[in-house]
Amino acid sequence: MSKADSSSHRQVAVWLVLLAAAGTFALTMGTRQTMGLFLSSLNTSTGLGVGNISLAFAFGQLWWGLTQPFAGAMADKVGAGRVLFVGIFLVALGTFITPWMTSTAGLIFAIGVLAAGGAGMAGPAVLMATTTRMIPADKRGLATGIVNAGGSFGQFLMAPIAGALMVGLGWASAMQVMGVIVLLALPAAFLLRGSPAQPAPVGHQPQRTMDAIRHALRNPSYLMLAAGFFVCGFHVAFLATHLPGVIAACGLPVQFGAWSLAMLGLFNIVGSIAMGWAVGRWRMKSLLSLVYAVRAFAVLVFLLAPKTGVVMLVFAAVMGLTFLSTVPPTAGLVAKFFGVSNMATLFGIVMLTHQLGGFLGAWLGGKVFEATGNYDWVWYIDILLAIGAALIHLPIREARLPARA
Repeated sequence: MSKADSSSHRQVAVWLVLLAAAGTFALTMGTRQTMGLFLSSLNTSTGLGVGNISLAFAFGQLWWGLTQPFAGAMADKVGAGRVLFVGIFLVALGTFITPWMTSTAGLIFAIGVLAAGGAGMAGPAVLMATTTRMIPADKRGLATGIVNAGGSFGQFLMAPIAGALMVGLGWASAMQVMGVIVLLALPAAFLLRGSPAQPAPVGHQPQRTMDAIRHALRNPSYLMLAAGFFVCGFHVAFLATHLPGVIAACGLPVQFGAWSLAMLGLFNIVGSIAMGWAVGRWRMKSLLSLVYAVRAFAVLVFLLAPKTGVVMLVFAAVMGLTFLSTVPPTAGLVAKFFGVSNMATLFGIVMLTHQLGGFLGAWLGGKVFEATGNYDWVWYIDILLAIGAALIHLPIREARLPARA
């Protein structure tokens, strides 16, 4: 085989890996991020109250994070294919049976354990680590941005589909169809089956998983990175769960809720790919500080602006640019600090802190709305947390990039 043919085959293999990883994230993340559209219907059907249903969504945020370190460790040991297969199946099963749940415990089991746990197994910790191992080092930044954009594209695509299915079939059948659609990701598990974690580089002693975790938890930069990602989780989960409710509370039609979620996804594609490109040109900690500062400013402007349909869509677009654009630089910093041998595990722990924030954002949104009739206090907390996250990334010890020719 000639060098040109070999290079062409490698390029095809790279794009197949990216398509499989981004497609898996699109279907699992896209389905999870549309669940906020069903909150009102679940409340009407079960009579459990927004607070109790928000608890199920919040537990899902927490469980999604809790599964990722373990799923990452499993993928590091046996390869990603089996982990992804089980995860995809659980997302489909949990989503499909949710309409049959009539109690808080039942909703927690379907939404919070099965669907969220499956999405954690087929989530960014496993997908990012697998992609990082299978892609050449000089393309990793852009590759993680593309995979991350897959989740955003899924949200952009699935939110209008879910809205149309709700109108045409009713909310229960619509949710079950969404569960079946997730199964389209199963072939990707074969393409991404990969192999267990690669050996440590020459000159480095291989680390056991627990040793790597202990080493990471003694690293102040890693801890500050995780603290900032906690704030990201609070912000993302609140928007994904309650943005349709925010829009409904402003007296706007339900279509604006679906299209606002779609705008989040669409513009996060732009933000994720742009961030994947930027991580090779600027220090990642500086990019993260910028993203959190933009979030704080955008929420403040939104609170002061009139709540019209156009304002909602523009706000959703701006939030989309920052929605998950924190993932490529966060994953990049974990790889930069510790290498890729235990990356799925260590990035999974950072994702756990993200989901601890997600639990608080999803649950607190429902409780504040029940207590006050609006979401204002959650927005105030979000601004303060975003400012704190922008500041906490500044002391992270990251080497300066070499000067570009």
